[in-house]
Amino acid sequence: MGEPTDYALDRRILLFAGATLSAAPVFGAGTKSDAYAQASSLNPQPLPPSPEWARALPPGPDTSVKITEAYAEMIARDAYFWAWPMVNIFNRRQAFKDAPEPMLSGPVPIAPLNKFGMLTDYIEPEERLVACPNQDVVYGAGSLALDLSPVVVQVPDFGGRFWVYQMVDLRTDGFVQLGKMYATTPGFYLLVGPNWQGDIPKGITKIFRSPTNTGFVAPRVFQDDTPEDKKAIQSVLQWIMMYPLAEYDGTMKSTDWSKLKKIPASATGDAESKWVFPEKFFDELPAVLDDAPPLPGEEARYGQMRALLEAIKQNPALKEPLIKAVAEVDEEIVKPLFQFRNWGQQLPHHWSTISNEAAFGTDYFTRTAAAKSNILVNSPNETKYFYQDLDESGARLNGASAYTVTFAKDQTPPVNGFWSLTLYNEHHFFAPNEIKRYSTGTKNKGLKANPDGSLTIYVQADAPSQRDNWLPAPKGSDFTLYIRAYWPKSAVMDGTWTPPAVVKV
Repeated sequence: MGEPTDYALDRRILLFAGATLSAAPVFGAGTKSDAYAQASSLNPQPLPPSPEWARALPPGPDTSVKITEAYAEMIARDAYFWAWPMVNIFNRRQAFKDAPEPMLSGPVPIAPLNKFGMLTDYIEPEERLVACPNQDVVYGAGSLALDLSPVVVQVPDFGGRFWVYQMVDLRTDGFVQLGKMYATTPGFYLLVGPNWQGDIPKGITKIFRSPTNTGFVAPRVFQDDTPEDKKAIQSVLQWIMMYPLAEYDGTMKSTDWSKLKKIPASATGDAESKWVFPEKFFDELPAVLDDAPPLPGEEARYGQMRALLEAIKQNPALKEPLIKAVAEVDEEIVKPLFQFRNWGQQLPHHWSTISNEAAFGTDYFTRTAAAKSNILVNSPNETKYFYQDLDESGARLNGASAYTVTFAKDQTPPVNGFWSLTLYNEHHFFAPNEIKRYSTGTKNKGLKANPDGSLTIYVQADAPSQRDNWLPAPKGSDFTLYIRAYWPKSAVMDGTWTPPAVVKV
């Protein structure tokens, strides 16, 4: 067949526009540019469409066509990897929706939808809801359901204390800028969903619009390890709150977070709670697709996934082999991404990092890898992360050996906020130890520099002679090291600074 004529292109454009707009006018003698304008208005994009975009209209496969099981499995496997982070956030919303009030589930704050709970000290080692927690900040946690209501977030006066509020959409991309690095002023900030068109109440400082209705919120407030600071931080924590717009009255509300009701932990065991279930995937995927509109260029992907769901509806016998197929993806493709050494931008001495955290866009691989290994990462200008599973020689870090990490004089991570070096066990949680130290860095006032001004951290199971600089490792088992640079300076952002080697002693 020859190339389509202008008439054929026009006809396809008009068919697409007419089929999609329920109130579309009848096209008559309109020009080609008119048709393009009306069709393109259906999906406004920050990027211009490709020159041949009209040849793909109408989009998506013909759902009346029978497809083979092998083809269905191929689409299902791709869909599972792509949607894994979104199903993860979706199921966290499902877990929070029945909470009657902010409370502690074991060591973790939970809350009704559109509210959050705050801790009053570092997270406890028993936490299992989110891998790779830290003991540098006091956390909060809550789930967004902006289809139910817009949400008001309070920002108190933090003084000189470092703080940042992380808010991610269903894709785990950040959509707010609230924190010390943004010079955010105290006040009330409104979070709204993609389609909200209500009136803005008096007294709202700024509005942030989420691309999706579902999301997750995790405030972080720096605290050092002294008793004095643990006491001082309480006066500001009580004013950190989030609530539905109907509860807003223009006055700052407060809560004594130390009095939260406590219930038994919903998550136990050694590993992170499971949030994505192959056997439930095809039942949950429609809600995910409905909540997260396609990004530019994703329309065909969405068309394929919806056609797959229609095929399952028409032929329920497809579901069982497809569940088996996505279970294989979970085990063979997603699971290995838990290990930091398997992905990321490779740096000297076997360290790795990423540069698009919380702004993944269509980088599906990195988004799923981050979600599997350490979900809820801040955007790079808020926090830069460095990951390490290996020593200088490339051998796996293990508590049977002793290691040193030495920062040359004036070469600790260059930050405007703070930095830390955290040790995680093989499950990416804290390794219990006799001194209850799980990270070290800016928060530790007792770190001792070497005579030449360098700083050595001793990573080992048994106490070294320099106990002030000891980061305890688990005896005889694998572990991971993890550097956080909060509010990083340009040397961290542009790659001029990278971490030193982890040297086996």
